[in-house]
Amino acid sequence: MALLALLTACSAARIGFNNGSTVSYWWLNSYVDFDGDQKPWVKQHINDLFAWHRKTQLRGYAELASKIQRRDLSTVTRDELLADYEDGRTRVLAFSDRAAPELADLALSLSSEQIGNIEEKLEKNNAKFRKEYLQGGKEKRQEFRYKKMMKQAEYWFGGFSREQEAKLRQLSDARPLNNELVFDNRVQRQMALIDLLKKIHAQRPSHEEVVRMIRSYVASANAHFGNKSHQAFFESTTNANAALVAEMMHMATPQQKSHFVKTVQDWITDFNRLSAEASS
Repeated sequence: MALLALLTACSAARIGFNNGSTVSYWWLNSYVDFDGDQKPWVKQHINDLFAWHRKTQLRGYAELASKIQRRDLSTVTRDELLADYEDGRTRVLAFSDRAAPELADLALSLSSEQIGNIEEKLEKNNAKFRKEYLQGGKEKRQEFRYKKMMKQAEYWFGGFSREQEAKLRQLSDARPLNNELVFDNRVQRQMALIDLLKKIHAQRPSHEEVVRMIRSYVASANAHFGNKSHQAFFESTTNANAALVAEMMHMATPQQKSHFVKTVQDWITDFNRLSAEASS
């Protein structure tokens, strides 16, 4: 499931990778509000990163998706899905590592006002998170999570029968649920980012040092800043998600399996085409 989520998060291949540079620029600009001097080189940095990604990474995505496509869904195990997740996660982290020098340029260029813009945007996002995830009791939160999961599942497998939906609801509800902890982890990550940007702005370290600081931040965020309770929760959530998807695959009908294979093939085709275009 993590791989499927990763693929979805990449922005749909047909749209995201063709328009990703523009979308990424406007997304960043909504946080920072770039000035006239920043706009040209920020756009160029983004274009360069997407070109590198198309040329060097998409073949690997296609290979990973092909491995999943060839697997017998009726016998797939949770551990196999967890291995797929780690493979996909490593590939995503490779992008953040490659982007560190460009991110250092951006961090060094930010004014105190722009850092304030980022703080304000993050707080608006947090207000939305509170509204969607921190309202109501356990049953309401489980229902909300189940519906989001089913929307993703239907994209990959098509429709489900009532019996399948009932089973999936049981598996969904059995997953760890602690939205307050998720929110705390989110805020911790944001505060660490703002502290980092303010430190860079105040101390004006070398570009090489900022690259190191950014990579250290990414590593710390991925390790949940050493918070043992957060680490345990997210690890158990990942395991539960993998177990849920394994059961989803086991119960898939021939029609649903066919839908899954075709959907994955669409991604493989797009990854290969975009990679070939970048290499030509």
